[in-house]
Amino acid sequence: MSKKAKKKPLNKYFRFTSIAFQMGLTIYLGNLLGEWLDYKFPNDVELYSKICTLTAVFLAMFSVIRQVSKISK
Repeated sequence: MSKKAKKKPLNKYFRFTSIAFQMGLTIYLGNLLGEWLDYKFPNDVELYSKICTLTAVFLAMFSVIRQVSKISK
């Protein structure tokens, strides 16, 4: 029996669930970094928070797309 035949379908569902948690954690940490930078270097429009959060969203989406394409192959 090959390794691919031994894999259970539950494994894919677990990986999709973990991707969602990873995405949420990445965005949350990006937001925390932005808030810390805004505290350290004050500005009127909370620019660091917005930039870090948006960057984290794009990184999380890139990671999700890459992982889902790897799983679907």
